[in-house]
Amino acid sequence: MVVIGITGPTGAGKTTVLNVLRAMGGAVADCDKVYHELLRTSAPMQNELKRRFGAEIFEENGDLRRKELGAIVFRDAQALEDLNAVTHRHIVAQLKRLIAQARAEGRPAIALDAIALMESGAGALCDVTIAVTASEEARMGRIMEREGIGEEYARARIASQKPSAWFEARCTHTLRNDGDKAALEDQARALFTQILCKEDI
Repeated sequence: MVVIGITGPTGAGKTTVLNVLRAMGGAVADCDKVYHELLRTSAPMQNELKRRFGAEIFEENGDLRRKELGAIVFRDAQALEDLNAVTHRHIVAQLKRLIAQARAEGRPAIALDAIALMESGAGALCDVTIAVTASEEARMGRIMEREGIGEEYARARIASQKPSAWFEARCTHTLRNDGDKAALEDQARALFTQILCKEDI
């Protein structure tokens, strides 16, 4: 089984690429969903966060008070680093379990979908990594259409993230998505076929 890391900025087309792999029998681990699930279900992670940031960052029912935590970490670089250290460690541990599950199911591949694939340490679990990128103008149009937001907010979203070149420089493969959805699907299918056949990966 091949572990494939898939990353890239918002609006580039990662969802389309992941759907191609699903259609080919692959599993997908969405790192953002894993994080939110751990926040709800992982007592060890919750307890670490409480020890570092205070029990008041959680509601009595266990829900995270995102604004309270955000107010702490976005004005304190060390606090943000500490938050990432805790959450990334637990996310990577859960990803290892999901990889083992996919292997036990006989899947040909599992994709780890993470915008912070490299920073979180999840990239180290991967056999190959793919950057899904696109021009800023193409990304902006997709974000505006997908989320119903204006141009100014879409540009701000894009400006807050690392540029496409950052992802491309750190991945073993790149899928450039400046065309239509069908073209990206064809690119992705060809690349996954190459990877699964272990041709020059």
